[in-house]
Amino acid sequence: MENWKKAVVAGAAGVSAVLFVKRKPAAGVLAGGVALAVLASEYPEKFRAIREELPYYAERGTQFLEVVTRLGVKLAEVVDSGGRGLLEEFLAE
Repeated sequence: MENWKKAVVAGAAGVSAVLFVKRKPAAGVLAGGVALAVLASEYPEKFRAIREELPYYAERGTQFLEVVTRLGVKLAEVVDSGGRGLLEEFLAE
């Protein structure tokens, strides 16, 4: 990768991070998009492979969120019950 492309990617990524920290997400996404566009122009085959794997990543993310949701529901039940029976549940398993 040429030096000017490295500078554009680093600069855009840095600006994007700063904008997100300053709570300007629209501008942060725009700057991050610039960095990704330069990387995609340099490595199109890698981005093509990632794009083909997106359904797999989406499925795994959905499974993860389902597990987290079930965990949250269980924790809410424990909090509502005041924690009674929690120790017995852990010792029984």
